[in-house]
Amino acid sequence: MENSNSKPELFNIVLRKAQLKQDIYACTFSAINLLKEVSAEVIKDFKAKLPADEKRISFDYKDKSGFEFEMKFAGDILIFTMHTNIFEFSRNHEIMKTSYIKDNPDRSYCGIINIYNFLADSFKYNRENDIGYLIGRIFINKENHYYIEGKKEVGMMYNNFSSNIMDKKAAMEILEKTILYTTNFDLLTPPYDEVKEVTVYEMQSNLDSMRLKTGKRLGFKFQADIENLK
Repeated sequence: MENSNSKPELFNIVLRKAQLKQDIYACTFSAINLLKEVSAEVIKDFKAKLPADEKRISFDYKDKSGFEFEMKFAGDILIFTMHTNIFEFSRNHEIMKTSYIKDNPDRSYCGIINIYNFLADSFKYNRENDIGYLIGRIFINKENHYYIEGKKEVGMMYNNFSSNIMDKKAAMEILEKTILYTTNFDLLTPPYDEVKEVTVYEMQSNLDSMRLKTGKRLGFKFQADIENLK
């Protein structure tokens, strides 16, 4: 009989946490749909502005699933993926020190949308060993506020978690900054010693299946290169 008194309390704890996560999930799902909407609009606008005689450059948008979409512009591809689970910032994260979180710890629970950059040729030629990069991730909480961790233009302007609201205008700004960063994130020649050896198999393989890796910063320290771009 003593344990029966604790069951309603335990149920309420479980219910409250589950409801919180469902609220966050709904906000995150809404956010990726906003990003899909503005991405399709941007690609449509790019296509309309492309000179009629320019056949070498292509733009494309693909809605791959409820949680993922892809946009291609020139030689780059951006892939946005929403994780279906909910996360909390670690205790040591700078966001946990803000009054916004301290006033309501529930605000530290977030959904995540990851942004990856790949070379378009990596998919075109099925180069399975090529490298892509996580260039940003968007955190969205129960109040539809967002926080971005990312490289250069992607993350440097979006660190005010308490005031950043995810709406269509914000989605467009995020997308524009991401495209700008990706366009300026160029393919560098890897160090000679990193690529001086090649196997007979690799040379005999046709171009579509060649195992030589290609990546924008392959053989370089990614963080150092990003800092040098600032």
